[in-house]
Amino acid sequence: MSITVLDPGPLTTVQDAGRLGYAAQGYRTCGAADSYAYRLGNALVGNTPGAAVLECTLRGAALRFEQDTIFALTGAESPAALDGTPVPYYAPLLAKAGSTLQMGMAAAGLRSYLAVGGGIATPPVLGSRSTDIKCHIGGAEGRKLAKGDSLPTGPCDTAALWQTIAVRQLGRPLRDARIRTAPHPVRVQDTQTLPLLRAVAGPQDAAFTADGLRTFTHGVYTLTPNCDRMACKLAGPAIAMKNGADILSDGIAAGSVQISADGQPIVMLADHQTTGGYAKIATVISADLPALAQLRPGQAVAFDFVTPAQAVQAARQQAQILQQVAARLQ
Repeated sequence: MSITVLDPGPLTTVQDAGRLGYAAQGYRTCGAADSYAYRLGNALVGNTPGAAVLECTLRGAALRFEQDTIFALTGAESPAALDGTPVPYYAPLLAKAGSTLQMGMAAAGLRSYLAVGGGIATPPVLGSRSTDIKCHIGGAEGRKLAKGDSLPTGPCDTAALWQTIAVRQLGRPLRDARIRTAPHPVRVQDTQTLPLLRAVAGPQDAAFTADGLRTFTHGVYTLTPNCDRMACKLAGPAIAMKNGADILSDGIAAGSVQISADGQPIVMLADHQTTGGYAKIATVISADLPALAQLRPGQAVAFDFVTPAQAVQAARQQAQILQQVAARLQ
């Protein structure tokens, strides 16, 4: 059972929940940049939470399903058609053997996800199928997809699953915006409505002046063109430090907000390095990283501090939503 790549788009990779437990050996976590859209796609097709999917950046791929396949599209919505017939996002869909899916350019957002029943079954490397392009491991031989690639899919009783979807009338697209995208707050500042990225202070917040900390939570920061799966470099009011930006290199996590020597924030994403030598003013909470992963250069954000308990609560709220979607097929 497989999927054939007819047109990979500009950047399509295999991703899952990430390569966990190997940072000490220098391996990056990688995984889906928008973890919420990734998990929602798997929930819609009845997969286990860690199944691998395809992540498409800006423009989707063209694919041929070599056997009957149940699939779902999530994340940044683009025009999509199955054998020329438009299909929606956020719904489980059935592709018959030989059918072709064509995904277009995203109207808004940056990353789209294709989940299939049984998951993408490329060989795991260090416990994960996620593509790490810099290390050349995972996914399709450690690289982005290319025309002609054949992607194996995992076992799935497609007929039985589709029967369940039909009997329970689950084939309609999810309509509730609070379910389709990861819930996150906004801030109205001047004439702008900005995504508000909540962050836990530290671990080096003591390296910043009181004015610097205030600037971080009151300023407006714009995504620069220097944004990719590794990190987002932002531009805005400079954040003042007490004794410069450099520290002895220590561990980096997804969401870490490093402040470079020019006082500008850099937010780490899925492909972040394992260590870094800039002081970290805060860590964006996991519940808000999906919102950042969908922003394009030129869009703006704001930051605010929250407690670790509030960060855990936000993550649990998202998990509860996803569990409710997954429970429909259990």
